[in-house]
Amino acid sequence: MSKANSPPLGRLFLVPAPLDFGCNQQAPVTDVIPSKTLITAAGLRHWVCENAKSTRAYLKRIGEHHPLVAPIQEQALQELPRAVHKKGDHQAGQFDARPLLAPALAGHDMGLISEAGMPAVADPGSSVVRAAHDLGIEVVALTGPVSLLLTLAASGLNGQNFAFVGYLPQDNGERSQRLRELESLALKTGQTQLFIETPYRNQALWQGLLQSLQPNTRLAISYGLTLEQGQNRSKLVKDWRQQAHLDPKAAGKAKDFPPNDLPAVFGIGR
Repeated sequence: MSKANSPPLGRLFLVPAPLDFGCNQQAPVTDVIPSKTLITAAGLRHWVCENAKSTRAYLKRIGEHHPLVAPIQEQALQELPRAVHKKGDHQAGQFDARPLLAPALAGHDMGLISEAGMPAVADPGSSVVRAAHDLGIEVVALTGPVSLLLTLAASGLNGQNFAFVGYLPQDNGERSQRLRELESLALKTGQTQLFIETPYRNQALWQGLLQSLQPNTRLAISYGLTLEQGQNRSKLVKDWRQQAHLDPKAAGKAKDFPPNDLPAVFGIGR
């Protein structure tokens, strides 16, 4: 078939997911995802996803409000390789995602989805977006929650100049060194530094923050975003320490803050 007679290309929709993945409680999906996003997602049957199981669970939630174009068991789900989850796919050449877009080349609209939030933002998927652009496939980002931006907006930190630096080292010494580097950059340039951690290590990171940071650095945390128990908190480190009634060297050890069962985003700056 000649190019002139080929079917029009499908589009790649970036479909945000609720932020409650892995949480014991879920927010009503219609409270956190706009109806247009839900309706668009309900009309797709070809997906590139981070995890097929969580995608099916999300589609089930969508189907409770908008009829799916195909039953869940008939949805075509392609998972990104596990290596992409661990190493990322934000650098060119790390992973060739073009084969995943075969349905779009055949004229079918597709969805790209991660387990929580916006795909390709603090999550895998950028290789799929790059491949779509390179293949001439239209990319459409749908509206939905992005935890990094919700945290930044609620932090009182500089929202005009910020960076997301991913995960920090787990080793205490390496983490302290990295925190001092990020703090120095934030205080020198005014650039807010945002980072995340696996929920069950929230308290360990919090202890490291209170031990390593200077007293007048502003430290913000948002956790459980979009859930009823969600919180946005922002104080100077010295005020966090005073509130905890703890010596900086023992900061956080006697407390259960922040919760270890809710996703959190941390920020530091002026």
